[in-house]
Amino acid sequence: MSNLNPETKRETFSSGLAVFFATLGSAVGLGNIWKFPYLVGVNGGGAFILVYLICVVLVGMPVAISEFYIGRRTRSNPIQAFDKLKASPFWKIVGYLGVITSIFVMLFYSSVAGWVYLYTFKAIKGDFSGIANLPIKEAGEFVTREFDIVVGGALSPMLWQLIVVTIVSIIIYAGVKKGIEKVTKTLMPVLFILIIVCAIRALTLEGARQGIDFLFSVNFSAITPAVLLSALGLAFFKLSIGMGTMMTYASYFTSDNNMPATSAKVALSDVGVSMLAGLAVFPVVFTFGLEPGNGPGLLFNTIPLVFSRIPFGNILLIAFFFLASIAATTAMTSMFAVPVSVLTESLNMKKGKAVLLTGGVVFLIGILTVHPSSLLGNITILGKTFFDSFDYISSNLLMPIGGLLISIFVGYFVRKDDLVDELSNNGTLNNGSYLRLFRLLLKYITPILLVIIFLNSIGLLKL
Repeated sequence: MSNLNPETKRETFSSGLAVFFATLGSAVGLGNIWKFPYLVGVNGGGAFILVYLICVVLVGMPVAISEFYIGRRTRSNPIQAFDKLKASPFWKIVGYLGVITSIFVMLFYSSVAGWVYLYTFKAIKGDFSGIANLPIKEAGEFVTREFDIVVGGALSPMLWQLIVVTIVSIIIYAGVKKGIEKVTKTLMPVLFILIIVCAIRALTLEGARQGIDFLFSVNFSAITPAVLLSALGLAFFKLSIGMGTMMTYASYFTSDNNMPATSAKVALSDVGVSMLAGLAVFPVVFTFGLEPGNGPGLLFNTIPLVFSRIPFGNILLIAFFFLASIAATTAMTSMFAVPVSVLTESLNMKKGKAVLLTGGVVFLIGILTVHPSSLLGNITILGKTFFDSFDYISSNLLMPIGGLLISIFVGYFVRKDDLVDELSNNGTLNNGSYLRLFRLLLKYITPILLVIIFLNSIGLLKL
């Protein structure tokens, strides 16, 4: 199959499998390792998972499919897409929001990805090889101290952030097939395997029962209105929607891709990765007496402890952090693709220059603001550092607004026949019942829930 769309001569993914791994690579990131499992554990276990899946159906998938529709229908970047759909110039704001949001997320996400890269290097050097000889308490203190040193370093975090930005730039410059597709299609399955290996080993530890109970005990009494809002927001953000990434990737989809099915498979696989990560992490948390609410530190504190207790542990540790860095890289690659597609297609900028400009902006602003030791790292705005501000603005403001506008546009301003034609692949897919449900959700349910997410994110709605 040709990698160019016959009408636009635009590069596309080579197969449905490539589409799946690319979109999954966008959705799966470091948050799968700690945030989702933690929220499951403190908010009702299995009951929260059920509520979360319902929220995915009501909010996450409708917005994802809407982005898929816009992207593949137009084969354009998020700004030009609305011109091709003959929409009012107002709707271009969705594209601009996507560019701004993706950059804001990359500013802090690239620094966290840098920590993962550095841990890979430290594992290669054997910095964690002595943990196996330490008592449990001292081992826990050692990894906690190492994480503090990594994050608070003067130059090292900035150097590794540069390495992350450089690698992502190379992937984007290589193109859809030789870059994005090759990386995600080759390495995502291996990451699955290593997470399973890590989970199996963790389940043999002393704290395995506590970890399982933390994740899977069904407690419907814990599902309060506030928890419902948490599940609703998580369903929206975990699928990497509302920031132009899925729209951009969809512009490279094959013409025969079943987009509703792709959204469902990505959503379920994303949950599966998160739960496997939880099984790998939380038995270790309870075995070593760590705090389950430690956030990103859970990844860096627990994984070295897991592998320190098994034969050839350091080799597996190297492999795991290497592939965890790939997960972080694939998530960031989808964000990077948004501004680059706009620069090359809307401004006719050469690809190399667009990649260099995007990477330069992310790196230069990043090293000045997001690290504790950087020039502006300790400056606070309304009580938030730049690191926290970039996260708050993108997650709590820009993404919900972008998702709301997308759902309104597709729900009310796209002709029904055009929508059905695209999502049924010109009538070749027998999904009429689903499409009717999809339009119902998009017109009457999803926008209301997105407004609730937005009001809760900015603090105007507290239940």
